[in-house]
Amino acid sequence: MKGMAQKALALGCIITFLFACNTRKEETVEPVIDKEQIKKEIQAKEDEFAGLYNDGVLKDIGYYADDATSFFQNRPALVGKEAIVEFLKSDLNTNSSKISFKTNEVFVSNDGNLVLEIGHFTVVDSTNTGINKGNYMSLFEKRNGKYVCVRDMSASDVDLSTQ
Repeated sequence: MKGMAQKALALGCIITFLFACNTRKEETVEPVIDKEQIKKEIQAKEDEFAGLYNDGVLKDIGYYADDATSFFQNRPALVGKEAIVEFLKSDLNTNSSKISFKTNEVFVSNDGNLVLEIGHFTVVDSTNTGINKGNYMSLFEKRNGKYVCVRDMSASDVDLSTQ
């Protein structure tokens, strides 16, 4: 009986030792997020968007996701890339203004797949006179390796009701 107890104790010690040696701590490696590089990438998207808008070439705009929603001032939400582009085209038909964007800040998710951009826009007329300016927020999601805008909204600093 004493031999049996010793064997059981020895077996228990061996099993405990094996489990103690096999415990692995799950190490999660956080992806390295280069916030400044992402900010440059988002600014490049804004510059491309402004260039396409200012040139009146909106058919190949890669800025918006197909399921994007945009909140422009004094109008219902524009749902879907097609609706947004149609609005922008109609806007181009009624003016010859030029727009520019400046990315001020980006807030990046831990995995780098979502980026909230806060920026400033300026609109000038054909004589380069400022006619509107304000701030905007855009939410980007990385899809197929590229950021696309899924939501955006803007707020003018100019009281357009007096113009």
